[in-house]
Amino acid sequence: MRQFLRVSVISFACIFTSAPAAVADIEHARDLMEAGEYERAMEAFWPAARSGNADAEELIGVMYALGLGVEQDSARAFDWYLRSAMKGHPGAQSGVAWYYEVGLGMPQPDLMRAYMWYVLSAIGGDPDAAISQDEVVKKMTQAQIEKAHELIDDYRVWMYPFR
Repeated sequence: MRQFLRVSVISFACIFTSAPAAVADIEHARDLMEAGEYERAMEAFWPAARSGNADAEELIGVMYALGLGVEQDSARAFDWYLRSAMKGHPGAQSGVAWYYEVGLGMPQPDLMRAYMWYVLSAIGGDPDAAISQDEVVKKMTQAQIEKAHELIDDYRVWMYPFR
């Protein structure tokens, strides 16, 4: 038991002492992206994204979606957005919703899932998500809206337990 606690304390300390460095790395990568140095930005985002950082994952999704420093690839963009969205990143959730709304890389649009992700994004604080949600719901049947709300309730309890 004592060995477990020691390892846990060491792990806890490592997480919190390396967190500022990870944030600095992501900010540096954002600066590179804004400067148009996309290949270098991708290299800088990669370690954080591979470690599960939602901000880095979302920005890699943006890079694949727009073809910034990489070949444009809707499937990879969606995948990176989805990884980040599942961690509660509101921008990525709107990205996932948009892919479902327009059906990009899918056999057809899925308005129910688009609506669900826009609602979750709005709960997470994305101010534009509510506008998109209002537009999508106009194209949905009552049955689709009801089913979407069932899914929203399923996701909300673990993604946003206090909201």
